[in-house]
Amino acid sequence: LLCLLLLGMVQVALIGRAQLAVQLAAHEAVRAAAVSADPVAAANAAAHHAISLRPLDVQVATDDFDGTTVTVTVSYIDHTDVALVGALIQEVTVQASATMAFEPP
Repeated sequence: LLCLLLLGMVQVALIGRAQLAVQLAAHEAVRAAAVSADPVAAANAAAHHAISLRPLDVQVATDDFDGTTVTVTVSYIDHTDVALVGALIQEVTVQASATMAFEPP
């Protein structure tokens, strides 16, 4: 029982690590997209360069009203694979978004 509890804590820590990494990727991606002439390519490159988790789903959206902001959403499916506990927990999708003022070059 203690072993399962410890393995469960390890799995939760790994999911938390993935969430923090995805938040970092979203922040770096929106920073790159806000100053680029091609925000989609810049966001994808920055997100993939910032962290090593793969595959990342990077979505870029600009404000439809006046086009002054850019929002990047990064998603990652974390496969729960810690022994014994991973089979009990389904895959977890971690996601983070960041918005920044658009500053074209």
